[in-house]
Amino acid sequence: MVTDSVAHMDTDAMLDYCAELGIDAIEFCVGNWGAAAHIGDVKMLLEDSARQRELAAKIRDRGLEISAFTANGNQLHPTDGERQSTVVHNAIRLAEIFEVPRIVLMSGLPAGAPGDSMPNWVTTAWPPETHDILRYQWEDVAIPYWRKLVDYAEGRGVNQLCIEAHGAQLVHNMPSFMRLRDAVGPTVGLNFDPSHFIWMGGDPIEMIRRYADCIYHVHAKDTYIDQHNLAEATRLDTRPMDRVLDRSWSYVTLGYGQPEDWWREFCWQLQARGYSEGVLSIEHEDQNLSCNEGVRRSVDLLRRVMPQEQPDYQLPD
Repeated sequence: MVTDSVAHMDTDAMLDYCAELGIDAIEFCVGNWGAAAHIGDVKMLLEDSARQRELAAKIRDRGLEISAFTANGNQLHPTDGERQSTVVHNAIRLAEIFEVPRIVLMSGLPAGAPGDSMPNWVTTAWPPETHDILRYQWEDVAIPYWRKLVDYAEGRGVNQLCIEAHGAQLVHNMPSFMRLRDAVGPTVGLNFDPSHFIWMGGDPIEMIRRYADCIYHVHAKDTYIDQHNLAEATRLDTRPMDRVLDRSWSYVTLGYGQPEDWWREFCWQLQARGYSEGVLSIEHEDQNLSCNEGVRRSVDLLRRVMPQEQPDYQLPD
């Protein structure tokens, strides 16, 4: 479970809740767009070995492990990027200390040109200036930053930088992800969140078929597509997320967007293509269900559809 799914709970209550539900792993949010409700002051934690041991013991005593530290934000922001990049680097340092091989983050989104003060998400190939924007964003900003970040992570034993592809980020689909991975190497993989691809019109199961070796971590989150609103708003809907009845799409609890059979195939494809020991990290962002109900219903659905054991079938002689 992503810890910010129950941000209203204190750390002990959150850990007890996970143990009660039979959750195996937790994904700690450490700042930027996450509340970091359960990690406390990250700077203090990094400097206090006693606090580190205390937190590790609390997790271990409940039969849990840390799947990742998450620092989702925009470290390429033209005016706030340096601060957000510090959070990313702190997540890597925590991963090193707690011997977790991965962090989750987004690619970031630069400005459209030098001197701009706001990020610029290009969504079309026309008009012609979009290509100038993309050249600057990729070649002058993103790739140089990510090459340095990969070196920093590898130097601390963190060999999986798991990008969460999302709208309004430079990496938002598989072509943009592969452009970054090809430029900086296989330390960059996916935090595969199907809900994002669903609202953008992609097919997550087909992506698993094609890119399974790039998937390092998985978010379990669903998207509801309102076909009536979609007809007039399209998928590029900028209305506030709390206007659920008006929007063309909304994030929902597992099973409230895609049917249970879809999630069964999703899990089957992951297992069959090598993700048999990976984590499905529940992320609650459903505005129509409570955190408690949303997480519990997600756990229940996953228990029904996901493989619980390693395959052991042997072909007869």
